Amino acid sequence: MGIHQVSRLALASAAQVELQPQIGQPQRVRAACFSLLHSRSMWRGEGCLDPLPDSFILQPPIFYPVIPYATTILGGLHAGKMVVVQGLVPPDAQRFQIDFQCGCSLQPRPDIAFHFNPRFYTNKPHVICNTLHQGRWQREARWPGLALGKGDGFLILFLFGNEDVKVSVNGRHVLHYPYRLPLSRVDTLGIYGHIFVKAVGFLNSIPFVDGGTEYPTGHAVPCTWPLPRGLWPGQVIAVRGLVCPNPQEFILSLRDDSTHSSVMLQVCFRNRTLAWISPWGRKEPISAPFLFHPQRFFEVLLLCRDNGLKLALNGNAVGAASLGQRTLGRLRELRISGSVELYCVWC
Repeated sequence: MGIHQVSRLALASAAQVELQPQIGQPQRVRAACFSLLHSRSMWRGEGCLDPLPDSFILQPPIFYPVIPYATTILGGLHAGKMVVVQGLVPPDAQRFQIDFQCGCSLQPRPDIAFHFNPRFYTNKPHVICNTLHQGRWQREARWPGLALGKGDGFLILFLFGNEDVKVSVNGRHVLHYPYRLPLSRVDTLGIYGHIFVKAVGFLNSIPFVDGGTEYPTGHAVPCTWPLPRGLWPGQVIAVRGLVCPNPQEFILSLRDDSTHSSVMLQVCFRNRTLAWISPWGRKEPISAPFLFHPQRFFEVLLLCRDNGLKLALNGNAVGAASLGQRTLGRLRELRISGSVELYCVWC
């Protein structure tokens, strides 16, 4: 295998982590995550492995976990990280909770930095948030008017900032909660109560700017976004999503309306390669690990500079494309197509 292919050992361990949620035992989940952390690597010739930095690989999504459920958050939480929970509130639900914990022990009970607790047993559903420290709950915070009821589907997003966590439900901002314990202590996600969870996803932050605050929204592909002012130095384009089960290709293109040409980032799943395609049709391979896998989250970030675009994959800068400022200013449309589902496009 080539230097830019992820080892079979890492893929096997990742698959093991994806299967663990069906078991519902935190100890086995933690063990599988530990196995994955220690097996991430790239082949460098026969019988030789190069380490692949943990931050290059987004944590695999979790599908249909058995509740109650707890899992390790690989790399812990930090400002800019996002956690997405998609599921359904059962018709007879009374309450459920999503806890961001400082450990997963049963006795003594771990500290809970952020306790998110929707309640449905009154005529007006509401949310209680709190922090558990050294076995004692602190003063609870209450948010009335939750636009979520029994039998409803939901997409809950937790966006962790420098000083607080922001929460949206089905694309609508619901609350923000200032930290009472250091965010760096959080290493476990726990889900409990009357809830049916379809998927849990973990997304990284933007490496080029501090304190991103955008919420992701769903988009079907192919899709386009206008860039009425073109691109300018310092602008960031962020694309986050999920690779489809049987992917073929993923293309991000920036179109020049005046010449009807495009700058394209091409991801080919068949031969596992990345490449820039210039407005003149020249194909330039990108020397980077291939980090796109079926049913895994991905993140593509483009930072505009005076002389072109810098590229980051899954939170790490991996290369650049030289274009020139005049060319950047003429790019007036972003188009995304291929075998992906989009959770966030920011430009």
